[in-house]
Amino acid sequence: MTDATRRLSGRNIIVTGASRGIGANLARRLAAEGANLFLVARSLEQPDNLPGSLNQTVDVCRAHGVSAEVYVADLTRPESRAGIVPAALEFFGGRIDVLVNNAAAAMYGTHADYPMKRMRLTYEINVFAPMELTQGVLPGMLERGEGWIVNLSSATAHHIPGPPYGEGTRIMGVYGSSKAALNRLTNAFAAELHGTGVRVNSIQPRAAVMSEGAEALVGATVRPDQIEPMEAMVESIVALCDCDADDTGGIHVSLDLIADRSLVVHDLDGRPLPA
Repeated sequence: MTDATRRLSGRNIIVTGASRGIGANLARRLAAEGANLFLVARSLEQPDNLPGSLNQTVDVCRAHGVSAEVYVADLTRPESRAGIVPAALEFFGGRIDVLVNNAAAAMYGTHADYPMKRMRLTYEINVFAPMELTQGVLPGMLERGEGWIVNLSSATAHHIPGPPYGEGTRIMGVYGSSKAALNRLTNAFAAELHGTGVRVNSIQPRAAVMSEGAEALVGATVRPDQIEPMEAMVESIVALCDCDADDTGGIHVSLDLIADRSLVVHDLDGRPLPA
């Protein structure tokens, strides 16, 4: 179907948040590169409020001739996400090579009155779920001496200098703090696991990637010069799904990673884009 390199041929990959946005587009590219996929999200069918569903994503992936399966899970609930790794192991025949923790909750608001329920949900999805899924896939990776874990982060994790402060910094503290926690865990896992063959990295966009969710949240406020292509974000993630053993512990930025490593950006079906 494509002239992709098939660099991930036969590799077994879990992608969370795969019903739309970065997760769905990443799954398509991974399939073009030959990976078998276990796709996790809450939406099997398309909901009323946003386009995209697991069924749509898996159909696109299977068109590339790979094995792909869907799994419906609510990552805010420990009992729901507990079944992900066992089900993936069963589907893949006992081997998980790559885990991409992409699913995220972004609920913005002022902090003096921020609801604790929203904060708990944010941390369940953005911190606890990646932690538990990482713990779940590690035994097999450690036994084989090889594995890749990629966590999707955000520039909102960074400390914002001031005063004066930008308007957005007033409402993104909870989300940003969860991504800061995820970055710190990425670094800690990498330090703990270095030398085992398991690589753990995080990657964040340099600019806004206009997924369906981002469009709904901030689309009207983002200028064209504040947007980066979906293909570039996906390219940076793919690079970390196939990096060397010592390439671990990085808190990477998409466009910087592409420039630093002279990566060629491909379309979502694996064809090189014009320079």
